[in-house]
Amino acid sequence: MASLPICPSSPSSFLSWPHRPISLSFQPKNHSSSASPAAAHVSVQDSPPQDPAPPSDPGQNPKISSTAKFLWVNPNSPRAAELARARAGSGRRARLAAAAAALAACEPAEAPVAAALEAAFPEAPSEQDAAIVLNTAAGNPATAVLALRWFLENAEVRSKVILYNVVFKVLRNRRRWSETEALWDAMLRDGVQPDNTTFSTVISCARACGPPGKAVEWFEKMPESGCSPDMLTYSVVIDAYGRAGDAEMALRLYDRARSERCQLDPVICATVIKVHSTSGNFDGALNVFEEMKAVGVKPNLVVYNTVLDAMGRAMRPWVVKTIHREMVSQKVQPNRATYCCLLQAYTRARYGEDAMIVYRKMKDEVMDIDVVLYNMLLSMCADIGYVDEAEEIFRDMKSSMDTKCKPDSWTYSSMVTLYSCTGNVPGAEAILKEMAEAGFKPNIFILTSLTRCYGKAGCTDDVVRSFGMLKELKITPDDRFCGCLLTVAADTPVEELGKVVDCIDRSNAELGTVVKLLADRKASTESFKEAARGILSGARGVVKMPYCNCLMDLCINLGQMEKACALLDAALQLDIYSNVQTRTQTQWSLHLRGLSVGAALTTLHVWMNDLYTTLQSGEELPPLLGIHTGEGRNMYSDKGLASVFESHLKELDAPFHGAPDKAGWFLTTSVAAKHWLEAKKSSELVTS
Repeated sequence: MASLPICPSSPSSFLSWPHRPISLSFQPKNHSSSASPAAAHVSVQDSPPQDPAPPSDPGQNPKISSTAKFLWVNPNSPRAAELARARAGSGRRARLAAAAAALAACEPAEAPVAAALEAAFPEAPSEQDAAIVLNTAAGNPATAVLALRWFLENAEVRSKVILYNVVFKVLRNRRRWSETEALWDAMLRDGVQPDNTTFSTVISCARACGPPGKAVEWFEKMPESGCSPDMLTYSVVIDAYGRAGDAEMALRLYDRARSERCQLDPVICATVIKVHSTSGNFDGALNVFEEMKAVGVKPNLVVYNTVLDAMGRAMRPWVVKTIHREMVSQKVQPNRATYCCLLQAYTRARYGEDAMIVYRKMKDEVMDIDVVLYNMLLSMCADIGYVDEAEEIFRDMKSSMDTKCKPDSWTYSSMVTLYSCTGNVPGAEAILKEMAEAGFKPNIFILTSLTRCYGKAGCTDDVVRSFGMLKELKITPDDRFCGCLLTVAADTPVEELGKVVDCIDRSNAELGTVVKLLADRKASTESFKEAARGILSGARGVVKMPYCNCLMDLCINLGQMEKACALLDAALQLDIYSNVQTRTQTQWSLHLRGLSVGAALTTLHVWMNDLYTTLQSGEELPPLLGIHTGEGRNMYSDKGLASVFESHLKELDAPFHGAPDKAGWFLTTSVAAKHWLEAKKSSELVTS
């Protein structure tokens, strides 16, 4: 008899039972009964219980004396059906949960699994019950496969493929590819035909844990089984082709899905955006994002995060900002992955202000920031001179209780680089001391930054001391360290230059020979040029231009213009400097952006000589002449190249003036240039 306990009531409330139904919302009338209240129940049986027999004791009160009370509910009412379903559903859930728990506790052997299921299901279970138990007891894939066999033999199964699909999903979640292949073979032996769900599950399992081409191989089996891929399957396989490195095939499948008029969804769009991004086709990634919105597919959080990551990799921070604003306007709530994408995009592009806004937002929302993100921020701060911001980030790292946020060697390297760029010797030395206390040893990057810091501050003896630390730590000087020594040498007074040259010679004997020939006024220009050509042709590509820039700075500082011009000629022949000069019918231009001050002055000197030679030959100059220096800060100088050139051109009394509508450009007319060149000798254009 189904019943639910209700509030206790006095027996007197049942006196009218035989005559009319009693409402479920009755209230007890007697709260002062001395007897303990008895339990009352609601009954949904077909008829109400009869009155109890009269008491045998004539003196006893003839009222109801039963200890159990019941309320009758009309079995034809909706409430009765709801109560019955709830009771039955609760019992079924408990039985299935117990069966799943017993199965999960079994050894992965046939006998224990069979015994547990037989005890749980005295009668044949339904297909749905079998699916629920298999899906719930997914802790051990081997047990799930054995349970599947038992259910196939003992359950009332109408479609075996449903149970196979459940177990395939279990194997996929546990990343068991060999068991998946074995179960597939068993399913075919059992005569069970796979459906779309089977294929999409197996393909996604292959993508997750099999070789890159496995998912594609299974996708190509679908026509043999009479299955046509749906959008979910297309999404999985497109991603699989992308992981296998076959972006062309992935995009061909995407076009095929669209031609078959499959409904686009955020999942497949996110997948295609990721494929484009991985292959470096960032325009394609953005086009898919815009296309999905044009056809009415609303981007979700995953799509936004995927396209933000793609645009960050493409170094398009302005697009990242636009997409993020759109995301906020569409009320899509950002998560940690969103902020990580924003942070990576802004730090790569050196958008300092935007990066710090995102960083502080993550702090306010107490999001996890690991040491990798911290180091990206510090590297950006070191490059753009954000000293206060870097110190704030460094303090946050040290105060964090999370071990994943503690400073590592890269953190200390960024802080030393930050202080070295500003010549802050006490700050750099304090970081070096703190690093040693934390148990880290300086690496080549830190010693390179420290040497640059000492050189910028004019501490030549400390430069020599930091060089000595390389030997103590058994670190071999690399190309970048040698380039750093060249930079220091270019700014070192002549009386102390020998100390730095000795460090260069001990780091790289061939480079030391070049510097000695440069500094020696008695050495011929030709011998210097040949030695420089040898070192530059053998150097790695990333250090060739820095070597040239530093050597020409040293030439200018030592008043060796002839050797500087010879070095520039060698660099142009080796294609180290490209597109330095451009010519059109209306304008000849000199492009100096990216050159050091010495290299730029040397290039200007050679260009002026070329212009003078052109006039001497009788050839006409174009209407306009221009010098492009760029407008940013020069990494080889505390000042921007534009400000240096503005002062230098005034010293020369040259007719070049800053263009009001083109920042970083100095322009003049052919008439003014001709008049000035004719009044000057080419040897007087650049003074030592």
